[in-house]
Amino acid sequence: MESMELLIEQKYERLGEILRSMGKVVVAFSGGVDSAFLLKAALQFMGPENVLAITADSETYPVREKLEAIELAKDLNAPHEVIHTSELNIPGYAENPTNRCYFCKNSLFDHLIPIARERGYAHVVFGAIADDLGEHRPGLQAAHEQGVRAPLLEAGIKKSEIRHLSRKFGLKTWDKPSFACLSSRIPYGEAITAQKLSMIDQAEDFLIQLGFRQVRVRQHENLARIEVPASELGELLPVAETVHAKLKEIGYAYVTLDLKGYRSGSLNEVLPADQQAVQAGAGAAN
Repeated sequence: MESMELLIEQKYERLGEILRSMGKVVVAFSGGVDSAFLLKAALQFMGPENVLAITADSETYPVREKLEAIELAKDLNAPHEVIHTSELNIPGYAENPTNRCYFCKNSLFDHLIPIARERGYAHVVFGAIADDLGEHRPGLQAAHEQGVRAPLLEAGIKKSEIRHLSRKFGLKTWDKPSFACLSSRIPYGEAITAQKLSMIDQAEDFLIQLGFRQVRVRQHENLARIEVPASELGELLPVAETVHAKLKEIGYAYVTLDLKGYRSGSLNEVLPADQQAVQAGAGAAN
């Protein structure tokens, strides 16, 4: 345990060296586990005068997540701004190709880089981590092409280590469930629309209100496939009728429960193995 703790501390020190070398940074801040930890570290190692957190509000970003990000930035005393973007206006995005996250991250960086340049921030950074390597995350390609840095990844820091240090530092995101944009609930090749995103957001918000923290509502046309952790499947059955009625009200014709339970990126399971392993990118698990 002591050697593991030492390794984590060494990685954190390395993160500090990387951040300090950047001078001033704009942090792409979603309020999730990774970006919250990155913002906390940037503030500690660089000082708030050298850090600006920016949250992109769009159709794919639930209101509850935006409000949590605003509150968290305030708790950290971080300079913070919310900008408005629209993934659905990005050519090619709504068609939902397997490299959808490339379009999203590319557009995000197109918004953040000019802000950074205009205000004298040397770099834009985002919360990709060591675990993202080897997964289906096309957003890393967009970051590489635009010169956006991923300090957590560069320091070799993993999700488990981020949660460990976040808890140690008192960050309330230390045990926050993984989150990805709402578009990740729609199978590749099935068109993304504002209506579908709204339905998914409403359905997941309802399940969260029932007490399920790690939730996905995967939308297959007019069918909702609910994922909760396998250990919690039994907890959903007693409220199945309530859930079914609410999701029918939202607009789904059929409501199902995935018996395998929640797993990150379940919609990637139908991709060829080479696409699952080679493409890389977007930060949070989906």
